[in-house]
Amino acid sequence: MHLANMTEFFLWCSVINTGLLLLWAIMLLLAPGWVYRTQKHYFPMDEGQFRLVFYCLLGFFKMQVI
Repeated sequence: MHLANMTEFFLWCSVINTGLLLLWAIMLLLAPGWVYRTQKHYFPMDEGQFRLVFYCLLGFFKMQVI
């Protein structure tokens, strides 16, 4: 694989991951109740625990993107 191809590949990986990070953060900031209602069937926990877990996961994903 050539350096130019690798550079382009990792650029697109960065763009996609940053977009996912922004989408996740916006969804949790603008519609936290809706996110909880749609996910509570998969993750049976109360809303406080749910927010704590998802904000921790958001922070972990942010560190991975950076």
